[in-house]
Amino acid sequence: MNLRKTLNKTSSKLLTGFKYVYLIAFFALLAGFFHPLITNTSFDGVVIGVLVLFVGLAGAVLLYRAATSEKKRAIFLGIGFGLIAISLHYIFQLTGRT
Repeated sequence: MNLRKTLNKTSSKLLTGFKYVYLIAFFALLAGFFHPLITNTSFDGVVIGVLVLFVGLAGAVLLYRAATSEKKRAIFLGIGFGLIAISLHYIFQLTGRT
């Protein structure tokens, strides 16, 4: 019985770790990972793009939590929309549309 619980815990941690690795890889590809490789430029834009996408994802997760939470709905809504607005502002700054 203890072996099953240990295996369940281990597989759960592996699955969680895999989800985060998958998200980082997806965001890196979305931020243009291959462009610096092709043009021999720095990866600064890719790193900044991945960070901006994670800020937007954090805002979206907080909006989801606001929809499923009863007690802290207003806090989750405010912070979630704030993070999404910050992410959008950074996107506009990076593209030169400020």
